[in-house]
Amino acid sequence: MSPFFIRKQNESRGLFALKIAGVVLLGIIGIGALAVLFGFIVMWLWNWLLPGLFGFSTITFWQGVGIVILAKIIFGSFGHGHGGRSHSHPHHRCKSHSKQKWFDKWELYDEFWKEEGEKAFNTYAENRKATPDEKGA
Repeated sequence: MSPFFIRKQNESRGLFALKIAGVVLLGIIGIGALAVLFGFIVMWLWNWLLPGLFGFSTITFWQGVGIVILAKIIFGSFGHGHGGRSHSHPHHRCKSHSKQKWFDKWELYDEFWKEEGEKAFNTYAENRKATPDEKGA
């Protein structure tokens, strides 16, 4: 290999590492921004509703962030669509297992159709043509 090719490969590794670092940094900033947003939303809703309805005292921003974190710990992760259930739930295993059995049978369809299906269909069609339609009688 030429030194030019090795240098070019090393430059692309550096660029790749820089892109990964940028994505990680952007992710950290995004998570921080969401924490601030959720903290302000919880603080605003709490201070707007609960003192008037139930006589609770108002809370600070950091208490709002704490409530969000506490809710996440108690109720599980937000937005994953599992409703707090794990993938190892027996109900999920049954569904995937039955789907697998169905697909295993489906793989045999082409072979069945070639061996028996076409003959059986032609026999059925001939019998249908030979007998009068019972609905019309």
